[in-house]
Order: sequence, then structure tokens, then C-alpha cells
Amino acid sequence: MSFPSFLQKLPAWTCWLLLLILFAAMPLMLEPFRVGILGKFLAYAIAAMALNLIWGYTGILSLGHGVFFALGGYAMAFYLKLQSGEIPDFMSWSGLTEVPSFLALFRHAWFALPMIILIPALFAFLVGLPTFRSGIKGVYFTILSQALALAISILFVGQQPFTGGTNGITNFRGFFGVSTRSESMIFAMYFITLVLLAAVLYGIYKLLKTKTGRVLMAIRDGENRLRFLGYDPNGYKLAVFTLSGALAGIAGALFVPQAGIISPSSMGILPSVEIAVWVAVGGRGTLFGPILGAIVVNIAKTFFSETFPDIWLYFLGGIFIATVLFFPDGILGLWNRLREKRLQGKSISPSAAEVSHE
Repeated sequence: MSFPSFLQKLPAWTCWLLLLILFAAMPLMLEPFRVGILGKFLAYAIAAMALNLIWGYTGILSLGHGVFFALGGYAMAFYLKLQSGEIPDFMSWSGLTEVPSFLALFRHAWFALPMIILIPALFAFLVGLPTFRSGIKGVYFTILSQALALAISILFVGQQPFTGGTNGITNFRGFFGVSTRSESMIFAMYFITLVLLAAVLYGIYKLLKTKTGRVLMAIRDGENRLRFLGYDPNGYKLAVFTLSGALAGIAGALFVPQAGIISPSSMGILPSVEIAVWVAVGGRGTLFGPILGAIVVNIAKTFFSETFPDIWLYFLGGIFIATVLFFPDGILGLWNRLREKRLQGKSISPSAAEVSHE
């Protein structure tokens, strides 16, 4: 029995449980630097799952999810930066003599940690409320979200005394006196990210099993028909868009301590498009596809940039082109199709043998 056929005989949840165990064992096999990189990829995977919730399952393509990712990141960055009790360097360089009152509360974990979720969720709600009520959808919503990402990134660049401008916020002290660059903190953040990734995955799985989950997929497959059945799709779209923004904010907050920086470049158009690419490569509308896509694409990005520093973008572009041309349903979609063909071949083969015998 070959290795792929062995995997195909296992239930899907068993395969992914084995994969989760493998990721839990990664710190034993990698040096701390690589563990920190893989931890960032797991944070990216949460952002990809957030986008997949509204794009893959609800049919709403947002190219502005980098904004929610960065808002959660900035909330975490303010908390880490203000731990020393001194005025941050980017504020003093801009002529401020004390921390503004609206940022001073980020010194406290009881305030900063909820804001990681509430700020992106509230912003998503404020964007989605007038948008969905106006009936904006399809490509028009996609263009609107892309313009939003550009506008917010420009706004953060212009607010240098409060956001660090183009350079962003960096040089964090760490949590409770423990540096974010220490090995213990690198491993701790890796496992925290892995646990939250599993929690978000399970939460989305349970949501899709409910009536709300079925309504979301009905919006994707036939919104007008759903209206005729007496449902209001706008309320569901607003709710899932708000939830998706909150999950992206969590991903951004997990990214910051491991990357050591957050800047307006994380909320621009390019990062938002990259999140969509991760979902597309892994498999849109699948539970595990976004995780797979985020990890595979970023591992390839790291490998090619280190091995071919001058032309690595061409290799990365080749991956995206191959995805569109040869497996538009993503890696997981291709795997499922091959598995179905294999199973169909096994079910047909006895009949073919009987015909041949006759």
C-alpha cells in the first residue's frame, strides 16, 4: 500500500489531527528562528480563515482584510510599546511630551486585549452596515473594500505622532518583562497561536453546522432565492463580516509579537490581496484549505526569497498562475477530486471485470 493511498483510507479529521500533532512537535525539530517564522505563518492562517468565512462560504470577496489584520496588530503593538511606562520613541520624535489620553489605556491588559477584537469588529460593522443596506455586492463590494484599504493605510501614514507613520511601531519590550525575542517567548507565542488556530477552526466548523451556517452558504449559492424564502441576507452578511473582521484582528495581534513590527504597509492593498491568494491556493470554501494555502505559499515565499533573492517573485507568480490554470479549486480541491476519481475507479472496476468475463 502506497503512502497516499494510506492517507486516503483515513478519515479527514484523523489526517488533520495528525497534522496538528506534527505542528505541536515542530519546536522540537526547528531552531527558534524558524519556529518564530512558522508562528507567523500560523497567524496568517487565521487571517486566511477569516476571509474564507465571508468569501468561501458567503460569497463576499473582500480585498480589504489587511485593515482588520493591522488594526488588531496596532492594538497589540500599543500594549507592548507602552509597557515600559515611558513615552514611545515615535511619539517623542514627533514632539509629543506625553502619551495621548485615548492611547494611555492601552497600557493595561484588561483594556488592550479586548480592543484587539472590538476595534476591528466595530470597524467592520461600521463599514458593512451602510454597504450591505445599500445593496452593494459582487465586484462593487470588492472594489470598495480595496479602496478602503488604500485610504486607511494612507491615513495611518499621515498620523505619525500616534502610529509611527511609515515606519510603524517596533522595538517592543515584551510581555511582563520577558522580551519577545527570547526563546521562551518565541515558543510560548508559537503554541498560543497554534491553540487559537485550532479554536478558530473548531468554532468555524461548529458555526457551519448550524442554521446560520446553512444560510450563509445559501447567500453564496442563491441570494435572491433566499430572499423569496423570507430571509434577510443583509443581516447575516453584516454579522459574518463583523465576525470575520474580529478574527482577522486576532491574527494581526498574534503576528505582531512574533514579527516585532506593525506598519501601515500591513493594511494596504497588497497584504489584502495576499490573504485572498492564500485562500485561493489552499481551496476556497473548504475548512482546511485556507490554513494549507497560507502555510504553503509563505513557506514557498521564504524558500524562494532565500534561495533566489533576485528572482523569487517570478517563482511565486508561477505558483499563482498554476493555481488559476490547473487547479482553480485550490490544493485541497485538487486532492478531493483525485480522491473521488480513485474511489469511483474502485467502484467501477468490479463491474468492468464482470463485463470482461462475460
